[in-house]
Amino acid sequence: VRNLSFTHPGNIPALRNINLDISPGERLALIGPNGSGKTTLARCFNGLERPQTGQIDVDELSAYPPGDLFEIRKRIGMVFQNPDDQLVATTVESELAFGLENLAVAPAEMHFRVEEALSQFHLEIYRHHPPHRLSGGEKQRLAIAAAMVLRPRYLVLDEPTALIDPQGRREILALLDDLKDQFGTTTIHITQLPAEAARADRIIVLHQGCVIYDAAPAAVFQNALKLREIGLEVPFPHAV
Repeated sequence: VRNLSFTHPGNIPALRNINLDISPGERLALIGPNGSGKTTLARCFNGLERPQTGQIDVDELSAYPPGDLFEIRKRIGMVFQNPDDQLVATTVESELAFGLENLAVAPAEMHFRVEEALSQFHLEIYRHHPPHRLSGGEKQRLAIAAAMVLRPRYLVLDEPTALIDPQGRREILALLDDLKDQFGTTTIHITQLPAEAARADRIIVLHQGCVIYDAAPAAVFQNALKLREIGLEVPFPHAV
């Protein structure tokens, strides 16, 4: 990401001259208070939002200026805060197959990937269940599985634990711990909860559309006073 700026209609700035490099296999957390620009930045990664200035490259492809969006969207999976916003099929099994069908994956390969995802994401017993009958945590696990069955290189998760109970939150966080080890996937986890961000390799803190910190968790949380000033709590082991 180079010199990226985005302004909402009404001349409301959301991102101001953002510069970032994200490495393959990295587990990154993107944190900041409400209105800091986290979701806008995530939506710029694969062209859901078009910034006014700057450049985004995904591998050798250009997301902005646009030109390679179809290929980029095959490489970047997106999981949103509310899983109901992205679950469309009538059963768990057909939800996992939906994206593969759209990409015209061969039937034998599709069957293999669906079975693999059901096993890897512990969804076998829900194979024939309607997604709307799952718990919040199970729905979010299905949303992540449906993104990962497409085998993206990068997975962007926009506050995936915000609407689920504590047990579901623990399950999702444990799943994110495994994505890098099992799949080598680069994960970009957007959260307002520094305790969740502390599990990442690296934390980027956004405030008023600007990157104010970009470092390992221990280094970021040394700035406890500043983080509290902008409305973020500090995980207990770092709180002083």
